[in-house]
Amino acid sequence: MDNIQIIVKKTDELSPKELLNIFEERVRVFVVEQNCAYQEVDIKDYSATHVILKSDGKLVAYARIVSSDNAQYVSFGRVLVPKKYRNLHLGRKLIETTLAAIKRLYPDKGVKIAGQEYLKDFYSSFGFKPVSEVYLEDGLPHIDMILENDNF
Repeated sequence: MDNIQIIVKKTDELSPKELLNIFEERVRVFVVEQNCAYQEVDIKDYSATHVILKSDGKLVAYARIVSSDNAQYVSFGRVLVPKKYRNLHLGRKLIETTLAAIKRLYPDKGVKIAGQEYLKDFYSSFGFKPVSEVYLEDGLPHIDMILENDNF
């Protein structure tokens, strides 16, 4: 897919329309599509950084970066590609873009994620290493993975 627009904004920099579009896609993927009832919009959204890939004005991929000032690691999650844009390698472009944003915004921190277990090999291809056993989060198998800041 050509003509990808990259947007990286804190929550308070997003327009109401941008924020509603993000929440709509997140609920569609994580609550409806994955049939998982949980608090999808949460307190982390107040201070998050949002990575949005758009094509022709439409959201085609998204991730949320979350940081704590006193933590050794930054995290990202809510990684999604809407169903009609899957199999176009946008997930890879999204993670590359998200890691670049983290490196720019938090140059001294590594990255720790709680990824869905079926994506373990995908995240490993970026250098992430598993640091936990598989566990259930919101009814779905997850695994904690770390990417040290000198590895990306």
